[in-house]
Amino acid sequence: MAQTRDQIGLPFMKMHGAGNDFVVIDSRNDGPDVSAALVAALADRHRGVGFDQLAVISGAMHLTFYNSDGSTSGACGNATRCIADREMRLRGVDALELTTDRGTLYAHMVDDMPWINMGAPQLDWQDIPLAEAMDTLELPIEGSPVATGMGNPHCTFFVDDAEAIPLAQFGPRYEHHPLYPERTNVQVAHVVGPDHLRMRVWERGAGITLASGSSSCATAVAAHRRGMTGRRVRIDLDGGVLHVDWRDDGVWMTGPTAHVFDGVLTADWLATI
Repeated sequence: MAQTRDQIGLPFMKMHGAGNDFVVIDSRNDGPDVSAALVAALADRHRGVGFDQLAVISGAMHLTFYNSDGSTSGACGNATRCIADREMRLRGVDALELTTDRGTLYAHMVDDMPWINMGAPQLDWQDIPLAEAMDTLELPIEGSPVATGMGNPHCTFFVDDAEAIPLAQFGPRYEHHPLYPERTNVQVAHVVGPDHLRMRVWERGAGITLASGSSSCATAVAAHRRGMTGRRVRIDLDGGVLHVDWRDDGVWMTGPTAHVFDGVLTADWLATI
């Protein structure tokens, strides 16, 4: 007799992209109901597994993302890239379609590196969304940040020195700014050289993370709109380097990926949730 997940537990994968780490649950065959309690328990780095985001695979490569605080996110570029990398290698293909709450995303393997098309950036205030009509290139906030949507909202500050910003205090102040009714990811960035940025990130629902794919895309778009860089940009983050290319068909992004380990959440542990 086949054992059920109630008896054997719940398999998962641990991955990261430039230090931005994820738990991935493949529910294409026998998917669990992902409750807020399960997300919170999994996110606990002491009593669970720990992650910046949880990604659940369902259907024909549909990805659903949860932040470590249990809230959902419409996009997660690094998790998408990690999952696409693994799936393309398993299938022996160099192109793949995935879907998210934002829509269909396309992955291509180029020189053994997975590139993800994160779609066209959202530049109008109502699409990001912001609370009222305004110029998204220069928000009426101290520091004149840029607002960008990449399936989730972003607020990018260009500063003299990203390292000098006390991000643990700075990030939450703007994550909950009244101009962002759905909260926002917050980036601080400065120009290192031609088409080269240094960026640090505070993610809504997760806090400080070592990297963020959608934040990197938003920062590259904002820098080009401001005339600071071209469309293809290197971004140095706390956890590594990502490359972003804003093309006519969308914002493409690549960088390192790692499938760290596979595990099983035990039935006994799941029963405590």
